[in-house]
Amino acid sequence: MFIDYAEIHIRAGKGGDGCISFRREKYIPKGGPDGGDGGRGGDVVIQADENLHTLQDIVHHRIFRADSGGKGQGGNMTGKDAEDIIILVPVGTIVRDLKTEKVLCDLVEKGQRFIAEKGGKGGKGNWRFRTPTNRTPRHAEPGQPGGEKRIGLELKVLADVGLVGFPNAGKSTLLASISAAKPKIANYPFTTLTPNLGIVKVADFKSLVMADIPGLIEGAHEGKGLGIQFLKHIERTKVLAFLIDVQSENYEKEYATLKQELKSFNKELLKRRRIVILTKLDTIDKPPKKTKMKDGTLVFQISSVAHLGLEKLIKTLWKLIGEE
Repeated sequence: MFIDYAEIHIRAGKGGDGCISFRREKYIPKGGPDGGDGGRGGDVVIQADENLHTLQDIVHHRIFRADSGGKGQGGNMTGKDAEDIIILVPVGTIVRDLKTEKVLCDLVEKGQRFIAEKGGKGGKGNWRFRTPTNRTPRHAEPGQPGGEKRIGLELKVLADVGLVGFPNAGKSTLLASISAAKPKIANYPFTTLTPNLGIVKVADFKSLVMADIPGLIEGAHEGKGLGIQFLKHIERTKVLAFLIDVQSENYEKEYATLKQELKSFNKELLKRRRIVILTKLDTIDKPPKKTKMKDGTLVFQISSVAHLGLEKLIKTLWKLIGEE
């Protein structure tokens, strides 16, 4: 199951208490203090893992607690530091403080780590409090509590090219034709219910990542259809490809509606480089003469099934990514 949002409660470990202890040596009835410090509490660490693609495992485990540090011991022995607790999330996950709504971290690289809460420091043992005038201190510090908070984890897929279009525009078919991705394909609306990523080979040692976003409908930014649930996944893409069925009655109107939905969601999206792709060229007898939209956006005509125009499309996308 594809889950792209989760809210969890995290709590770092408490520091271990310092120890009150005195040496007990033969013939020395009043030995000096030798109580050790407490160990450090465990941190809560969030780490990006390239092998994960959903927050499914996290959404069912709402509370994450790190262990407390060990207590100090006699003989001036420091308590054991607690192990950190590591929460693995997909690359592209945003960490947000739910109380302040502040973005704490954006994990966009594999292996990237963020300490969401630090464990408490261990308390000082009574050995630390000895002075020339107080050679037998009978107090030690308690360990400091670890930090805790509620955080939101939001996944936004990372891709070079985002495919945008109404349901049944041919997005999944295109992705399946030029990559090894296996999205569900059928001739009815909302076949795609989750974002699909595919690696598209351009040439030797050159490839791009393409994302097939579930189809939009007019009013998507207000929650209609699949709504804004998946619009956020195109916020990271470098290039947008607007797919329109070649049999559409009005290319300009459909294109304008798609642009308006993106603008209403995030006006910055229309500053990205973009192209328009007329799909399903194999379903008509005579290709249209459309090469540009009214706003100057280039138009490409393809058939994913018959593999028409795909090579030129891929090379153009690669060029646009480089320019971006």
